[in-house]
Amino acid sequence: MANPLRYEVLTLYKNLLYLGKEYPKGADYFRTRLKAAFVKNKDVRDPEKIKELIARGEFVIKELEALYYLRKYRALKQRYYEDDDK
Repeated sequence: MANPLRYEVLTLYKNLLYLGKEYPKGADYFRTRLKAAFVKNKDVRDPEKIKELIARGEFVIKELEALYYLRKYRALKQRYYEDDDK
């Protein structure tokens, strides 16, 4: 029987990889950093430590989503409102 945490880790990796497509420094930069982070922790076997790492990854997902929403908000604001700095 396969480890159920394995599927969570793979899903987390896929989600982060998908979100990295719009990263400001580029998808290649994000992908190399993501791979390095996962390779660094590949030998972790303790289920509690794996759960902590998954939680950290989910936090990163939330931060990336917030970054993208803020970027979209700023673009819309620039498009529809005049600057008050005249």
